[in-house]
Amino acid sequence: MNYLAHLYLAGDHRGLLVGGFIADAVKGRQIELYDSDVVAGIRMHRAIDAFTDEHLLIGEGKQALRGRFGKFSGIVMDMFGDHYLAKNWANYSDNVLHQYSEHIYQRLREDWMLMPERSQHTLHYMHTQDWLYNYRHIEGIKRALSGLAQRSKFVSGMENAHEELEENDSFYHALFAEFLPELIRFVDSYKEMHISAV
Repeated sequence: MNYLAHLYLAGDHRGLLVGGFIADAVKGRQIELYDSDVVAGIRMHRAIDAFTDEHLLIGEGKQALRGRFGKFSGIVMDMFGDHYLAKNWANYSDNVLHQYSEHIYQRLREDWMLMPERSQHTLHYMHTQDWLYNYRHIEGIKRALSGLAQRSKFVSGMENAHEELEENDSFYHALFAEFLPELIRFVDSYKEMHISAV
């Protein structure tokens, strides 16, 4: 799952939000630089990624994408997940997506100074271009995947992945409609076992 899903699953817990947001930019022993709340968020992000990567439904989606996107199929699926979460936001939250997005940008900016430079850069563009809200639109997904393709050292074809989304919307919509509630249940259970005072 991508940024929107990780932030949504963090709830309004400061450490889970910040840790979930910066997790991919924190390597090796860098995790020791952060307080226990943020470390909990980093670890939950990684648990979510592991659950997602190993799930049969996500495997089915990646298999459908592999012919066009090869080893980048997992990244494409992560973006598709954020698209369907945003597109069907009212099924998962009582908050309006645009207002939620603005709230999250402000919450993350409160911890701007402790973020890795890569995460600061991401947050700047995420806010100014309102990624979280625009994931609900095909054009927003196209823009995000095109950006990923440009930053990749390899030819990925991800700039064209929105075509797959348009051509096979019913397949991916059904897949994520089944997967997202399972992911939410997993995270609820994870928090009960590993996160105190959430």
